[in-house]
Amino acid sequence: QVQLVESGGGLVQAGGSLRLSCTASGRTFISYAMGWFRQAPGKEREFVAAIRWSGGTTYYADSMKGRFTMLRDNAKNTVYLQMNSLKPEDTAVYYCASGELLRTDAQYEYWGQGTQVTVSS
Repeated sequence: QVQLVESGGGLVQAGGSLRLSCTASGRTFISYAMGWFRQAPGKEREFVAAIRWSGGTTYYADSMKGRFTMLRDNAKNTVYLQMNSLKPEDTAVYYCASGELLRTDAQYEYWGQGTQVTVSS
């Protein structure tokens, strides 16, 4: 089992920045992948970014490239999502996910509880 706890959400004005954190505990394997997803009211869960604990390429959804950066700190078992130039359409609940395979769909084995991000215009 892997437990994931997100933090860092909140209310921010358009153009502002937020950094989300996700700390993993339990059975965390170096080969596992970590992903960030988001879900706005009435919409499907959407891929944001993903990375492996072992390093390598970080993958981003096209609409987030250049604005969002996913980072990892293996020593802290924590991944981060640095979000800059936020827009009202970025408003959503942001979820952290973990699994054996790095993927851009929502088929990860483990999920956090989510953290709300609200961007005001």
